[in-house]
Amino acid sequence: MGGGVATETHQFHVLAVDDSIIDRKLIERLLKTSSYQVTAVDSGVKALEFLGLLDDVDVDNTDSNSHHHKVEVNLIITDYCMPAITGYDLLRKIKESKLFKDIPVVIMSSENVPSRINSCMEQGAEEFFLKPVQQSDVNKLRPHLMRGRKSSQNHKRKPVEECLSPDRTRTRYNNHDLEL
Repeated sequence: MGGGVATETHQFHVLAVDDSIIDRKLIERLLKTSSYQVTAVDSGVKALEFLGLLDDVDVDNTDSNSHHHKVEVNLIITDYCMPAITGYDLLRKIKESKLFKDIPVVIMSSENVPSRINSCMEQGAEEFFLKPVQQSDVNKLRPHLMRGRKSSQNHKRKPVEECLSPDRTRTRYNNHDLEL
């Protein structure tokens, strides 16, 4: 637990998963505009690889390196409909994992299917966004990130609460007519 982490306490790391390059670039841009650190991958398989959940036995990496890498993700936002591993499958694998079950997961889809939305929420998704994702959607992520950080890190960091200033959040939310 190095001291260098203190300078990055305000920047959250989001793993964005979408097989569509257009949607992936859009969500990446929206997240970066909101000062999030973003890692974007194009499949559920690559997301599981990034998290170290694809294979329980890591042959290429040492356990300490992969574990250090894992704790850096504060939120996962994924497309629902992807080849091989769907967003729903990815959600289930994350929620079944001891290391990642407390990390908030948000599902995105271009299809408004109530049964799909309900099943994702029942499996533990924090939000379900309809595409195209907008800045007002991204603004809804911060409370989930704050809650996730408090449960995943048992540090006594009170300044984190300052990020939830209602004035600042409201101002940004009301001015969601940003030129994109």
